[in-house]
Amino acid sequence: MTAIHTLRRPDVRLRYEVRGSGPLLVLTGAPMAAADFAPLAEALASDHTVVTHDPRGISGSVLDDPAQDSTPELRADDLAAIIEDLGAGPADVFGSSGGAVSGLALVARHPGRVRTLVAHEPPCVELLPDADEQRAAVDDMIETFHRDGLWAAFAKFMGNAGFEGGEEDAGPPPSEQMVADSSRFFAHELRGTTRYVPDVAALRAGRVVVGVGAESGQLVTYRTSVELAGRIGTTPVEFPGEHGGFMAHPEEFAEVLRKVL
Repeated sequence: MTAIHTLRRPDVRLRYEVRGSGPLLVLTGAPMAAADFAPLAEALASDHTVVTHDPRGISGSVLDDPAQDSTPELRADDLAAIIEDLGAGPADVFGSSGGAVSGLALVARHPGRVRTLVAHEPPCVELLPDADEQRAAVDDMIETFHRDGLWAAFAKFMGNAGFEGGEEDAGPPPSEQMVADSSRFFAHELRGTTRYVPDVAALRAGRVVVGVGAESGQLVTYRTSVELAGRIGTTPVEFPGEHGGFMAHPEEFAEVLRKVL
C-alpha cells in the first residue's frame, strides 16, 4: 500500500509517497519523478519504509513560480523537509543522476538528516579535467533547446552523455507530462545540477557511497563518479545495468543497495 502526502513549503507544494515498513530510505532523482522509482521502491518495501517523491517543478510537485530554477541546494532543502515532515530520521538516501547531486548537497547542508548517502552516477562534471568542455556542451544543449526545441536538445544531451543512438523508436510516445518535465529540465535544471561542486570535506565527514553501473563505462557519469569517489577516499560500488539500472533491474539493484546499506 502506498500513502500519498503533500507538503507545503514557502515556494512549492511537494508530492511524495511512502510505502513499506522498516528503516527509512529515501529514493530521489532529478528530474526523475516518483513513478520512475516505483519498481525499486516496491522491491525494497518489504524491509524498508521507502519514500519517493516528485522533485520541485516536476510532475505533481508544483512551484508557485514556474520560471524558478531548480538547484541542488533547493532540492536538498526539500528532502530535509520531507524527512522532517515524516518525523523520522536520519534516513538512508539513494540518489541517482541529478538526484545524486541533490543527495550530495543534502549531506553538506543537513548532515544530521542523513545516515548513509548512496550517490549513483552524479553528473558532477566540474570535477573532470575537461570541465570547460563539458560546461560548454551543457550551455550548447540549453541554447539548442531554446532555439530548436526539446528533441534537438535531447539528441545532443544523449550524445554528449555517451549513450548510443538508434533506439528512438523504442517504447510508447512521450506523454504531455514527460514533455513538460523534460522541457523544464533543459530550461531550469540542467545547468544548476551540472555546475554543482561537491563539498568534499562534508562528504568525507559523513558516510557516502558512490555507485556506478556495471554497463556505464562509456558514460560521462561513470567518469564523474570515479573522480568523486577518489576525492572522498572511497571505491565506487558497482550496481546492475547502466545509468538507469534501477529501472531496468529493480530486484537485482535492490539487493546490491541492501548490502551497501
